[in-house]
Amino acid sequence: MTTAQSAVEQRLAELGHSVPEVAAPVASYVPALQHGDLVFTSGQLPFVDGQLPAVGKVGEGEGLVSPEEAASLAELCALNAIAAVKSVIGDLDRVVRVVKVVGFVASDPAFTGQPGVINGASNLLGAAFGDAGVHARSAVGVAVLPLDTPVEVEITVAVE
Repeated sequence: MTTAQSAVEQRLAELGHSVPEVAAPVASYVPALQHGDLVFTSGQLPFVDGQLPAVGKVGEGEGLVSPEEAASLAELCALNAIAAVKSVIGDLDRVVRVVKVVGFVASDPAFTGQPGVINGASNLLGAAFGDAGVHARSAVGVAVLPLDTPVEVEITVAVE
């Protein structure tokens, strides 16, 4: 038996994405939980099939993850956050608003382009959810993230 794709999943498919399986937690937490009409995700890493495609600090220069690659990783984080939301609510068309996005960027000390990196996540959420994807956001530079990932993203969404 096949289930119909949500409009959100159809928009993602048009962008060349599919909602992945929920990434297994790497510590003592759940990927997402619902409280009232809000769903909160845990910080999502850019896992692809259980692997991190890149590790290290974001910045300009040899041995660093480029800001452009980091923005692509932030997009993967957002896709994994969408998967976490779906695991709780089933139908992504129940999302009426992406309320807040918080993005963390493991940054070289000289790097100050965190907002541009997290645009990767924001742009994907906007494309997936349309007007409901417009959100408040924080983009924070940090010294290190779990598993030496360059980027981590968490989202809060309102559902009906």
